Amino acid sequence: MTKTVNHWIGGKTVEGTSGQYGPVTDPATGAVTTQVALASVEEVDAAVAAAKAAYATWGTSSLAQRTAVLFRYRALLDARRDDIAALITAEHGKVHSDALGEVARGLEIVELACGITTQLKGELSTQVSNRVDVSSIRQSLGVVAGITPFNFPAMVPMWMFPLAIACGNTFVLKPSEKDPSAANLLAELASEAGLPDGVLNVLHGDKVAVDGLLDHPDVAAVSFVGSTPIARYIHATASANGKRVQALGGAKNHMLVLPDADLDAAADAAVSAAYGSAGERCMAISAVVAVGAIGDELVAKIRERAEKIKIGPGNDPTSEMGPLITAAHRDKVASYVTGAAAQGAEVVLDGTGHTVEGFEGGHWIGLSLLDKVSTDSDAYKDEIFGPVLCVLRVDTYEDGVALMNASPFGNGTAIFTRDGGAARRFQLEIEAGMVGVNVPIPVPVGYHSFGGWKDSLFGDHHIYGNDGVHFYTRGKVVTTRWPDPADAPAGVDLGFPRNH
Repeated sequence: MTKTVNHWIGGKTVEGTSGQYGPVTDPATGAVTTQVALASVEEVDAAVAAAKAAYATWGTSSLAQRTAVLFRYRALLDARRDDIAALITAEHGKVHSDALGEVARGLEIVELACGITTQLKGELSTQVSNRVDVSSIRQSLGVVAGITPFNFPAMVPMWMFPLAIACGNTFVLKPSEKDPSAANLLAELASEAGLPDGVLNVLHGDKVAVDGLLDHPDVAAVSFVGSTPIARYIHATASANGKRVQALGGAKNHMLVLPDADLDAAADAAVSAAYGSAGERCMAISAVVAVGAIGDELVAKIRERAEKIKIGPGNDPTSEMGPLITAAHRDKVASYVTGAAAQGAEVVLDGTGHTVEGFEGGHWIGLSLLDKVSTDSDAYKDEIFGPVLCVLRVDTYEDGVALMNASPFGNGTAIFTRDGGAARRFQLEIEAGMVGVNVPIPVPVGYHSFGGWKDSLFGDHHIYGNDGVHFYTRGKVVTTRWPDPADAPAGVDLGFPRNH
């Protein structure tokens, strides 16, 4: 009998009532292992209602109460990190070490939320006029929602709800229906840590659930991570409904390699950043821009390393890369490789047609390396979201920066060089939200904020860090004047001498 993943609403498992279910597969075998309940509009309303009811008390709870829950939650997550990682591997397919890394990066934001007390401090100006003080405070929004992608089923939700609930909001999480189980475990552990019922709810579903949250009058804000077309839709729809929105979209991250770079370090970085997690991450390096005469040597070094990567099931400790999330996605990724030569690229490595013995039904694809790729080819223009690395050749640093800045995306980028002056120019001249200097995947630590530019971000706030706190709170300014107690009306004795 197929296991069913149901909703988590009001502190308990709630069986789906819509009659609609989605399949969840094991990407290593292609077998459907689970079905997930897909919410109806009525179930969206129930989840939001539970969050709204919980907000009546959670929104006025003390900082000490909130942080005490979060400290206990952090300890439970740490103790169960292997269990969370195992669920990620079973439904997403990434290797266990990648899954553990995902949990660790999510834990960073839980730790940030544990220290929320200092982040929520206000400001005070005294005596701005005679006996007039002005103070600024930040208050929670109410019910907020998060819509998260398949590629990080634990980390991206943990980039959202810990900060949101630390700030005093209640949360409705709509995770990807492709790998839903990790989200439920995160919610169950939060309940075990003492989080009151209804503060964190998990609502599974598809477009019906998403649109239900975007349209719901009791949802004050929406956080989203996913592809650029959906991010644009989320931003437009939720904004039109008067909601605050942070919508992080897709990417085409470039790595500029200058002639003075350590080519071995650059090749190592390119392989790990392009093929790690099977390329299914928005911060993957998908385009290496080689400057000058180093192109041939760099491509040879990348190929040498890529050919050694072992592909296999994520629960095999010897596997270094797992399968893709679905067969349809695997086929789409493969199409960029099979069509590359016709669009002028040199196919150095062709990973299409790769299979793993004993797991022939899995969603397998090998590593692909395309050299001398043109900027008007599909493999360059589209976010492939798979283990395909494009190499482009330019003559100068200026040509490389111009090429990169012409991209409609601006998520992350990197430069590899030994020259500090070149690196300094790059970090100022490149049009991207996150920059790495000899660091291939510059995902900021939790107390800085994550977010891109251009078509990689819709909305004004980046995620987590200071931006995350500001997104999940709103400012209020209070101007106060109190009469001097010495001027109290006659007959009221406050123990002060009269001013006459």
